[in-house]
Amino acid sequence: MTAPTHLRNNRQADPATDAPSRPTADPAPPTADPASAPDQDPPGTPDLDSAVFRSAFRRHAAGVAVITAAGPAGPVGFTATSLTSVAAEPPLLSFGVSLGSSCWPAVAETPFVGVHMLGDHQEALAAVFARSGADRFGPPTAWSPGPHGVPLLDGVSAWLVARVLSRVPAGDHRIVVAQAVAGDPHGPGRPLLYHDGGFHRLPR
Repeated sequence: MTAPTHLRNNRQADPATDAPSRPTADPAPPTADPASAPDQDPPGTPDLDSAVFRSAFRRHAAGVAVITAAGPAGPVGFTATSLTSVAAEPPLLSFGVSLGSSCWPAVAETPFVGVHMLGDHQEALAAVFARSGADRFGPPTAWSPGPHGVPLLDGVSAWLVARVLSRVPAGDHRIVVAQAVAGDPHGPGRPLLYHDGGFHRLPR
């Protein structure tokens, strides 16, 4: 039976069957996230002379620290001026170590490191831990095993024991990121500084 005209004219369209078909546009291609794209120097940009780079950082004063770890052949340690406080919650720190350092094999495997902020009375200690081939833990260096077996140096201004979280590749170095798990900030002395190739004390 044919529906009455007034019913045929007032029937509601069913969008699933009555809507006219429309051509669908091709989906837009995904756009790259600018933040995730690697930085690239413009063509022809010259590399900075490494001597200029090193000279610039000779103008930068830094605190002096000694990093220690328990290695399979005994304690290891080295002087570092790259120590950085990364975050307070959780308490994170970082430092750099050369892949050519005699300490790197131990630092590459150890789960914990010791971080020692040296006082201005410890210039000789800083020099020993910076010197290649030195007996760094022999006399007169005073130390003892600390938390998690980490070697701790005596008489420092402050020390931390930290759990290694990551070792980030950075050129011929690794940036070690670690979380402090123990420490004592109440040692003697004012800060020892490194500037322009030598150790310095703050004026009193």
